[in-house]
Amino acid sequence: MQHIRNLIDNDLLFKRDRKRDEDVRGAYYRDMTAIIHSSPFSRLKHKTQVFFAPANDHICTRMEHVLHVASIASTICRPFGLDSELAWAIGMGHDLGHTPFGHVGERIISSMSQERGFGNFEHEVNSLRVVRTLCNHGQGLNLTYAVQDGIVSHCGEHFLMRIMPDFKVKDLDSITTRKGLIPSTFEAVAVRFSDSIAYLGRDYEDARRLGILDGAPPLPLEVRKMLGDRNSTIINTLVNDIISSTSQDEGMGFSREVYEAVLEMKDYNYRNIYRSELLAGYTGYFTRLLNLIVNYLDGLLSSYGCDKKGYDDEKNMLAAGFYAHLMELKDKYIEKEGSTARLVLDYVAGMSDNFALDCANEILKPEHLNDRIEQSQRGKWFDV
Repeated sequence: MQHIRNLIDNDLLFKRDRKRDEDVRGAYYRDMTAIIHSSPFSRLKHKTQVFFAPANDHICTRMEHVLHVASIASTICRPFGLDSELAWAIGMGHDLGHTPFGHVGERIISSMSQERGFGNFEHEVNSLRVVRTLCNHGQGLNLTYAVQDGIVSHCGEHFLMRIMPDFKVKDLDSITTRKGLIPSTFEAVAVRFSDSIAYLGRDYEDARRLGILDGAPPLPLEVRKMLGDRNSTIINTLVNDIISSTSQDEGMGFSREVYEAVLEMKDYNYRNIYRSELLAGYTGYFTRLLNLIVNYLDGLLSSYGCDKKGYDDEKNMLAAGFYAHLMELKDKYIEKEGSTARLVLDYVAGMSDNFALDCANEILKPEHLNDRIEQSQRGKWFDV
């Protein structure tokens, strides 16, 4: 297998916003450890990938998804002599800015963002904001340029046949949309393809496991013949096809026959899974839930500003936690964005599914008032 290389200086790819003395781990492995130890990464284990199924251990979560993406991308990079540690780091970090409740949640947050005049919410761009500013007490993770570029340009929902890196250094602070972004490196291209590969067959298998495809037409025969009908077979087919179809001159991508089968399977998944009655039913529920939390926090911020007593008087962990978050990041928001206008929406976008559900319970159930009744003599009085 012929090696391929990035036509860009490594010094540019290794560059960080703040100087750091590298150690025995190397730049990209160090980035990966920073991502793994970050709070946004920890929350991925309780974030929906596609299906909200918290009681089912075998339905893919967002954390499993990023592990799958990283391992697939690393595999694609190996035969070409590319840096598998760079692929791992991008893969592990690419969804750090994803919302609770999967793409349903992302659409809801995006709608709220547009209503507030912030434009579309795109998890790729938000993932970049997370690693640059919104985590680690407002300091970000200080990742290398190459990893940050791969995170913001992964865009796995767009199935392209072939991608050639642009080998350019982007102004990361100026990026406001994923549209038109081309990765700077072959490793980032591998992650972009791997994002699609990781969920194409897994979403199909999860949908079958949950019974969503009961009564749906079978996977088209040409797809089954070309790709297979099991996740492991589909991944194996797609990875080997990319490896055999990639070159320095033509970039990374699929063969024409496999690409056409990929598009047909994508269309099948959209018709029968992503637009299914089950996922559509969750949209209204999660819309009410996320609006409840956002409106509650908006009210707190409007009423109390930075007055700690107002938040304490709410006597719930959501108000207390949000106040701590506000105090930690308000100066950074003012420095970077001129105001704290986006702080509430960003805070909710960062929640795990479980935390969002707990927050709604705290808003709707005044436990501190119930406790006062329970503790009073009259609350325990024997009534006849």
